[in-house]
Amino acid sequence: MTALRQLRLVAILEGLSYLLLLFIAMPLKYLAGLPLAVRVVGSAHGLLFVLFLAALLRAAVTRRWSLGRASLAFVSSVVPFGTFVFDRSLQREIATTPAP
Repeated sequence: MTALRQLRLVAILEGLSYLLLLFIAMPLKYLAGLPLAVRVVGSAHGLLFVLFLAALLRAAVTRRWSLGRASLAFVSSVVPFGTFVFDRSLQREIATTPAP
């Protein structure tokens, strides 16, 4: 799997886990008194975030991204729905990259 495709896959999974954490697990914890939801979803999100950082580093080095582009990818991961917006630029870059 190419670095860009790997980043795209992990970014989508990380973005979904972030949304689950914010909009499902956190309300369950604070409104329904179910802290286990945050523990489970938060742990999964934490793992996916670390995998995202590793995939981002691989893609940035492989594709020789500028510090600005890599920083934008990182910032997109901490903003709700950000990875889905950044995914559009990854799709364009994948489409314009010649096949190996």
